[in-house]
Amino acid sequence: MDPEIDQGFGLANAHGVAGFTNGESLKEGKEWPYARVQRYFIRQTIDLGGEAEKVDADINQFAGSQTANRLVLTIGRFYIVDLFDTNKYANNPKSDFLNWSLINTGTFDVASDGWGTTYGAAAEWYQGRWTLRGGIFDLSATPAGGVSPAGGELEERHELWSQPGKLKITGFLSRGRAGEFADATALAAVTGQPADINAVRNYTSRPGASINLEQQVTQDLGVFARAGWADGAVEPWDYTDIDGTVSAGVSLIGRKWGRPDDTLGIAGVVNAISNAHEAFLNAGGLGIVVGDGRLPHPGLEDIFETYYSYAASRSTRLSLDYQFIANPAYNTDRGPVNAFAGRFHWQF
Repeated sequence: MDPEIDQGFGLANAHGVAGFTNGESLKEGKEWPYARVQRYFIRQTIDLGGEAEKVDADINQFAGSQTANRLVLTIGRFYIVDLFDTNKYANNPKSDFLNWSLINTGTFDVASDGWGTTYGAAAEWYQGRWTLRGGIFDLSATPAGGVSPAGGELEERHELWSQPGKLKITGFLSRGRAGEFADATALAAVTGQPADINAVRNYTSRPGASINLEQQVTQDLGVFARAGWADGAVEPWDYTDIDGTVSAGVSLIGRKWGRPDDTLGIAGVVNAISNAHEAFLNAGGLGIVVGDGRLPHPGLEDIFETYYSYAASRSTRLSLDYQFIANPAYNTDRGPVNAFAGRFHWQF
């Protein structure tokens, strides 16, 4: 079980940019502290042979051992991105990048509530240098509920220039009641009212796929890249308003300047939406986190982020983060935006 206490709201109530600036911000918020149990799950590892591996105790993980070849079953309430689309260098807003479209692929429309968790079950089969993952998860009540029955991922582990790396291909298929942008835009043209996706929802599917690379270059330097696509004809369910994305970055440990526990990260991401999605927003439609009432001059949403994580002690880190966002929410008439953040993280 993983309880937590939250308080506050995302910048601008977590609205105004598809690649939102803070992965620790929630779509829900309250002025006063409130408690939630974000994770409660059971995980069973079945050893299938191969070299024995020690497992150290960590957050949501008991110490023990496992074999290289194994089957891992997880059922309960958890973050889908605990298992899928993970990346060593860009995956945790508590310690590395903050932007939503850098910590995960922006098009990966994972089933989740306003806090990012959901109910589901997943299986992972580790065999040699390959891992195959699959799962079924509960979509949120909005747009109109359903399940994501075809979430899968293939992971390949390799060595390049004697350095470890991973390549992952992830796909999803969401099924439930959701609207098509073209239908909402056509209805708005008839009624003269702003486009309303709620009025055109039907039982439908939304597929998506992504590729995810992490590669250690030296003991201190790592690089990563992601690219993703999702069906831009159908509204996203649960994550954010992105139909296409490309991102890349580097992570550098500070050994060269005498700070072996510090980390410097630099990355960029380009997010896009489909023509149908653009027309919907220009007709006054509202997305999950974007929508200005009109989008007369659409453009790509370009984001640059850099952070420096300073290790004050083995358990304590201080970080400074900067993001530059051009064309926030795909609107060339807005921005650019400069976002600054500071983090204090204590883990024991």
